[in-house]
Amino acid sequence: MQTLGFAMCGSFCTLDKALEQLAGLRDRYELLPVMSQNVYGTDTRFGKASDFIERAEELAGRRVLHTIVEAEPIGPKHLADAMIVCPCTGNTLSKLALGITDTPVTMAVKSTLRVGLPVIICLASNDAIAASGQNAARLMNTKNVYFVPLSQDDPVKKPFSLVADFSLLGETVEAAIEGRQLQPIYR
Repeated sequence: MQTLGFAMCGSFCTLDKALEQLAGLRDRYELLPVMSQNVYGTDTRFGKASDFIERAEELAGRRVLHTIVEAEPIGPKHLADAMIVCPCTGNTLSKLALGITDTPVTMAVKSTLRVGLPVIICLASNDAIAASGQNAARLMNTKNVYFVPLSQDDPVKKPFSLVADFSLLGETVEAAIEGRQLQPIYR
Protein backbone atom coordinates (compact mmCIF):
# COMPACT_ATOMS: atom_id res chain seq x y z
CA MET A 1 0.00 0.00 0.00
CA GLN A 2 1.34 3.45 -0.91
CA THR A 3 1.91 6.10 1.75
CA LEU A 4 0.72 9.68 1.43
CA GLY A 5 2.09 12.54 3.44
CA PHE A 6 -0.82 14.74 4.51
CA ALA A 7 0.38 18.21 5.52
CA MET A 8 -2.05 20.71 7.04
CA CYS A 9 -1.63 24.50 7.12
CA GLY A 10 -3.51 27.21 8.97
CA SER A 11 -6.57 27.75 6.81
CA PHE A 12 -8.46 27.01 10.00
CA CYS A 13 -11.91 27.36 8.46
CA THR A 14 -11.17 24.43 6.11
CA LEU A 15 -9.46 22.03 8.55
CA ASP A 16 -12.66 20.03 9.05
CA LYS A 17 -12.89 19.52 5.26
CA ALA A 18 -9.24 18.49 5.20
CA LEU A 19 -9.78 15.92 7.94
CA GLU A 20 -12.80 14.54 6.05
CA GLN A 21 -10.48 13.96 3.09
CA LEU A 22 -7.88 12.37 5.34
CA ALA A 23 -10.58 9.95 6.50
CA GLY A 24 -11.57 9.20 2.91
CA LEU A 25 -8.01 8.36 1.89
CA ARG A 26 -7.19 5.96 4.72
CA ASP A 27 -8.81 2.94 3.07
CA ARG A 28 -6.52 3.21 0.01
CA TYR A 29 -3.32 4.61 1.51
CA GLU A 30 -1.13 4.64 4.58
CA LEU A 31 -1.10 8.21 5.89
CA LEU A 32 1.68 10.31 7.38
CA PRO A 33 0.20 13.46 9.00
CA VAL A 34 2.23 16.68 9.15
CA MET A 35 1.09 19.96 10.68
CA SER A 36 2.42 23.48 10.56
CA GLN A 37 3.35 25.02 13.89
CA ASN A 38 0.24 27.21 13.62
CA VAL A 39 -2.15 24.30 13.21
CA TYR A 40 -0.34 22.26 15.85
CA GLY A 41 -0.38 25.00 18.47
CA THR A 42 -3.18 27.48 17.79
CA ASP A 43 -6.72 27.38 19.15
CA THR A 44 -9.16 29.38 17.02
CA ARG A 45 -12.89 29.93 16.73
CA PHE A 46 -12.84 26.95 14.35
CA GLY A 47 -11.53 24.53 16.96
CA LYS A 48 -8.83 23.61 19.43
CA ALA A 49 -5.42 22.54 18.18
CA SER A 50 -5.47 19.50 20.47
CA ASP A 51 -8.74 18.33 18.88
CA PHE A 52 -7.33 18.62 15.34
CA ILE A 53 -4.18 16.77 16.40
CA GLU A 54 -6.19 13.99 18.05
CA ARG A 55 -8.44 13.55 15.01
CA ALA A 56 -5.52 13.50 12.57
CA GLU A 57 -3.62 10.97 14.66
CA GLU A 58 -6.67 8.77 15.06
CA LEU A 59 -7.42 8.83 11.32
CA ALA A 60 -3.81 8.24 10.27
CA GLY A 61 -3.00 5.76 13.01
CA ARG A 62 0.26 7.52 13.81
CA ARG A 63 1.67 10.60 15.47
CA VAL A 64 1.56 13.99 13.72
CA LEU A 65 4.95 15.29 12.61
CA HIS A 66 5.15 18.95 13.63
CA THR A 67 8.76 20.07 13.49
CA ILE A 68 11.16 20.78 10.65
CA VAL A 69 13.51 18.11 11.96
CA GLU A 70 10.73 15.48 11.87
CA ALA A 71 9.67 16.47 8.33
CA GLU A 72 13.13 16.56 6.72
CA PRO A 73 13.64 12.75 6.31
CA ILE A 74 10.34 12.24 4.46
CA GLY A 75 11.93 12.43 1.02
CA PRO A 76 15.38 10.92 1.54
CA LYS A 77 14.02 8.00 3.57
CA HIS A 78 11.05 7.58 1.18
CA LEU A 79 8.56 7.79 4.03
CA ALA A 80 5.85 8.85 1.55
CA ASP A 81 5.08 8.18 -2.11
CA ALA A 82 3.46 11.60 -2.52
CA MET A 83 2.83 14.66 -0.35
CA ILE A 84 -0.51 16.43 -0.03
CA VAL A 85 -0.81 19.96 1.37
CA CYS A 86 -4.44 20.22 2.50
CA PRO A 87 -5.33 22.92 3.20
CA CYS A 88 -2.55 24.98 1.64
CA THR A 89 -2.64 28.66 2.61
CA GLY A 90 -1.51 31.53 0.41
CA ASN A 91 1.39 32.01 2.79
CA THR A 92 2.61 28.43 2.39
CA LEU A 93 1.96 28.54 -1.36
CA SER A 94 4.17 31.62 -1.64
CA LYS A 95 6.93 30.11 0.47
CA LEU A 96 6.92 26.97 -1.69
CA ALA A 97 7.10 29.02 -4.89
CA LEU A 98 10.06 30.98 -3.56
CA GLY A 99 11.92 28.02 -2.04
CA ILE A 100 11.47 29.13 1.56
CA THR A 101 11.72 26.17 3.92
CA ASP A 102 10.95 27.41 7.42
CA THR A 103 8.01 25.28 8.57
CA PRO A 104 7.35 21.54 8.90
CA VAL A 105 5.01 21.73 5.89
CA THR A 106 7.44 23.55 3.59
CA MET A 107 10.19 21.13 4.65
CA ALA A 108 7.93 18.13 3.97
CA VAL A 109 7.23 19.46 0.47
CA LYS A 110 10.88 20.30 -0.26
CA SER A 111 11.93 16.88 1.01
CA THR A 112 9.38 15.18 -1.25
CA LEU A 113 10.21 17.21 -4.36
CA ARG A 114 13.95 16.73 -4.01
CA VAL A 115 13.52 13.00 -4.63
CA GLY A 116 11.17 13.55 -7.59
CA LEU A 117 7.87 12.56 -5.97
CA PRO A 118 4.52 14.31 -6.52
CA VAL A 119 3.17 17.11 -4.35
CA ILE A 120 -0.56 17.82 -4.42
CA ILE A 121 -1.72 21.32 -3.45
CA CYS A 122 -5.26 21.72 -2.07
CA LEU A 123 -5.37 25.51 -1.97
CA ALA A 124 -7.56 27.62 0.32
CA SER A 125 -6.47 31.26 0.07
CA ASN A 126 -8.20 34.61 0.30
CA ASP A 127 -5.53 36.23 -1.87
CA ALA A 128 -4.92 33.56 -4.53
CA ILE A 129 -6.02 35.89 -7.34
CA ALA A 130 -4.12 38.82 -5.82
CA ALA A 131 -0.77 38.75 -4.01
CA SER A 132 -0.40 34.94 -4.14
CA GLY A 133 -1.51 34.66 -7.77
CA GLN A 134 1.96 34.80 -9.26
CA ASN A 135 3.10 32.11 -6.84
CA ALA A 136 0.24 29.80 -7.79
CA ALA A 137 1.15 30.26 -11.44
CA ARG A 138 4.83 29.56 -10.70
CA LEU A 139 3.95 26.31 -8.91
CA MET A 140 1.57 25.25 -11.67
CA ASN A 141 4.61 25.35 -13.92
CA THR A 142 6.78 23.33 -11.51
CA LYS A 143 7.61 19.70 -12.17
CA ASN A 144 5.86 17.24 -9.85
CA VAL A 145 3.48 19.85 -8.38
CA TYR A 146 -0.23 19.25 -8.98
CA PHE A 147 -3.29 21.25 -7.94
CA VAL A 148 -6.67 20.05 -6.77
CA PRO A 149 -9.12 21.84 -9.10
CA LEU A 150 -10.32 25.11 -7.63
CA SER A 151 -12.73 27.98 -8.02
CA GLN A 152 -13.76 31.24 -6.42
CA ASP A 153 -15.69 30.45 -3.26
CA ASP A 154 -17.42 33.85 -2.94
CA PRO A 155 -16.71 36.16 -5.92
CA VAL A 156 -18.80 39.00 -4.48
CA LYS A 157 -17.57 39.19 -0.88
CA LYS A 158 -14.09 37.68 -1.46
CA PRO A 159 -13.21 38.46 -5.09
CA PHE A 160 -9.55 37.36 -4.75
CA SER A 161 -10.21 34.07 -2.97
CA LEU A 162 -9.74 30.60 -4.46
CA VAL A 163 -10.60 27.33 -2.74
CA ALA A 164 -9.93 23.84 -4.02
CA ASP A 165 -12.79 21.41 -4.48
CA PHE A 166 -11.79 19.19 -1.55
CA SER A 167 -14.01 16.38 -2.87
CA LEU A 168 -11.60 16.01 -5.82
CA LEU A 169 -8.54 15.38 -3.66
CA GLY A 170 -8.54 11.59 -4.08
CA GLU A 171 -8.95 11.83 -7.84
CA THR A 172 -6.19 14.45 -8.02
CA VAL A 173 -3.84 12.23 -6.00
CA GLU A 174 -4.43 9.30 -8.36
CA ALA A 175 -3.73 11.50 -11.39
CA ALA A 176 -0.61 13.01 -9.79
CA ILE A 177 0.81 9.58 -8.99
CA GLU A 178 0.36 8.82 -12.71
CA GLY A 179 2.18 12.09 -13.53
CA ARG A 180 -0.79 14.09 -14.81
CA GLN A 181 -2.75 17.13 -13.68
CA LEU A 182 -6.49 16.60 -13.18
CA GLN A 183 -8.33 18.97 -15.53
CA PRO A 184 -9.74 21.51 -15.69
CA ILE A 185 -7.76 23.23 -12.93
CA TYR A 186 -10.17 26.17 -12.71
CA ARG A 187 -13.85 25.30 -12.47
